[in-house]
Order: sequence, then structure tokens, then C-alpha cells
Amino acid sequence: MFWLNQTDPEVHEAIAQELKREQEKLVLIASENYVSRSILEAVGSVMTNKYAEGYPGRRYYAGCEAVDQVETLAIERARLLFGAEHVNVQPHSGSQANMAVYLSSIRPGDTILGMDLSHGGHLTHGSPVSFSGHYYNAVFYGVHRDTGLIDEQQVEALAKQHRPAIIIAGASAYPRIIDFAFFRRVANEVGAILLVDMAHFSGLVATGHHPSPFPHADFVTTSTHKTLRGPRGGMAFSKSNWAKALDKAVFPMMQGGPLMHVIAGKAVMLKEALSPDFKQYSENTLKNAKLLASELSEAGYRISTGGTDNHLMLLDLRNKNLTGKEAESYLAQAGIICNKNGVPYDDKPPTVTSGIRLGTPAITTRGLGEKEVVKIASMIHRILDSKGQGSVIDSVKSELVSLLKDFPIYAGL
Repeated sequence: MFWLNQTDPEVHEAIAQELKREQEKLVLIASENYVSRSILEAVGSVMTNKYAEGYPGRRYYAGCEAVDQVETLAIERARLLFGAEHVNVQPHSGSQANMAVYLSSIRPGDTILGMDLSHGGHLTHGSPVSFSGHYYNAVFYGVHRDTGLIDEQQVEALAKQHRPAIIIAGASAYPRIIDFAFFRRVANEVGAILLVDMAHFSGLVATGHHPSPFPHADFVTTSTHKTLRGPRGGMAFSKSNWAKALDKAVFPMMQGGPLMHVIAGKAVMLKEALSPDFKQYSENTLKNAKLLASELSEAGYRISTGGTDNHLMLLDLRNKNLTGKEAESYLAQAGIICNKNGVPYDDKPPTVTSGIRLGTPAITTRGLGEKEVVKIASMIHRILDSKGQGSVIDSVKSELVSLLKDFPIYAGL
């Protein structure tokens, strides 16, 4: 970053600090990952300069030959990877991908049925603080109090009672496989569109380590920076009969010029996801998650639903007399980065919570395996069991520094 250091040392220093943080901390945030150096290059390329309103071959500006190539590559690779009929790779985020689906298929005031945010859903599935709850009539299903699994009987009852225009399957903090065939059946019974938000587990779908929603859903959305290990952004898929409406919803209804440097990064991401190495990565991510959940369960922690089928898990800390806010802080002091998270039927506010969410995509990218996961589980337990005792934090911090030296990220950058 020679030029940046010369022209804006403050920003250069902030970026250097972030690189150091990523290299020296253990990231267990389920929605974070590390992109490859190739993706870093693509996103930092001259394609950031090009205004390209429209779609390949149908732009509103001249000079789009090169950006047409990368967007076409991204489209072709996404369709091949997921077996999709249509995809729009322009959404700036998973949230905007969801917005595009709503704009393409329903009207303000229509009813949507999604998972309750407090039970593991997402803001854009109808939360009142989101556009989705502001412009649409949101109804929510949840999980069973005893098992933590989706209450399918409630889903069906609410669908028949409220006749939603869209039913949303998908979550941001649900550790089990979702039965897409069940949601398709319910949607058919009430004449609803089915949207599957696979933002968290799309990388697992890509490699066959999670059932695919594509045979069942009218629309599928995803972010690109979680288990897909790409740049921050989104993609929206649809059946072919919705293709024209979806594209019009993205542009010109929702967005102007796409971020062509990010789309270039998405194209690289999709090529990487088609490789055998990525399939092994997904398998290792699952193994690490299952082992981490098992080790913490044996140490006496309540794991929501009793385990995990994907890359994440929820720890309910009420039996440990800890809040999520406290646990997040104690772990961060030792260099273990996670996020506080509400658990189903939580009695604490979202700013405090009763749990934490842990995920294994980032540590698996670094190359950590099952031997290291056992050590990480021990570190987490020692910190939380001591209620953040200073000497324990210092000891774990030292161990973590030593551990991560064997698993460098962006070495020499």
C-alpha cells in the first residue's frame, strides 16, 4: 500500500491495524470469513472506476466490454454452481437481495411469513426495525421451546390463517437443516411464493453438504461473504418465470450502477467454489463446527437444538449465570472474537442477550482442524468458567498467539 501510505497515512494505518487484528485474533463470528488474495486483487482493481448501469449487452454507458465479461462469468458460474435457472449478481448485500425479491413479486402492505428474529431469523424477514417490517405486514413463526427446532405445525397454522404472499425459509442463527420440501408444500397450500434465504449456508449448498433449496423455491437469496468465502455482497436467484421481474427490481428499481469491482470478486469466488479444494473446505467447516459444539456440550454448555448441522451454533449461557454481552467481552479480551446473540425465548434484551453465536468458516479457512478445535473449546470454557478472570485471560491469550503463528493469514501482506 505504498501510495496510500504516502497520501493518506491515517487510512493506511487503520487498514494496517485491521490486517493485524485479522492475523492475530481467532475469528469465530459465523458470518465472517477471509477472502483469497485473488479476490482481494479483483475487489481492489480498476473495475471500481466503471459505471455500468444495466446488464451485460444492455448498458446505459459505453466502454462496458470488460465489465460485461466479468458479470457474464459471474452469472454463468453461479448458475452452474447451484443449478439455478436465473441469477442476478448485482445486489450489494444479502439484505438488498431480499429487498429485490419483495420488490419483484409483492406489493407494500402484503403479508410475509418469516422466522422471528428472536428465534434465529433475520432483520429482513419482517423485523419492525427493517424495511421488511415497515412496508409489509409481517407474521412470524418460531421454534419449539424444548427442542429449539422450527415449529412446523405453527408455520402451517399461521400460513393458513394469514395467507401470506411470501413465505421465507432461512435464518441467521439456526444450526439445523431446514426442510425446504415442507415449506414448498405449505406455500402451495396457501398460494404463496417461497423465498429461501440461504445467506449463511450457501457455501455448504454449493458443495452438497446441505440440501439445496433450488428444486423447491421460487426465489433464493444469499450473501457472498459467509460460507461462500467471497467479497461482501449478495446474489438473488429465481425461477425463469420471475427473471425479468427480478432484474427490473434490482435495476432500475432498487439500485443504480453495480459495483463492478465487487462483481469481479464474486466471479473469482464462484470459480473457487467450483473447485475440489472448496468442497474439502466445506467438509472441514462442518467437522470443526460439530466438534466444537460437542466439546462445549461436554463442558456443560447448553447448545441450542443440542448440536449443529451446519457451520454455526448457539450457546445458551443462562445456566452459567453469564450474559452474552459478558461472554463476548471476556473472550474478546483474550483474542477470541464472537458475537453476543439472543437465544430462543430469551429474557434479556438484544443489547445484552443470554447467548453467543459461534461459527467455524473463518478458522477453517486458516487451516485449523479438529486438534486445534479441541484446544479452542478448552480456551473458551476456561475463560467463561472463570467469569473473565484476568490471569486466565492472559494465559489463554498467550496460548492463542502461539497457536495462530502456525496458521498465518495473508502472510507477508
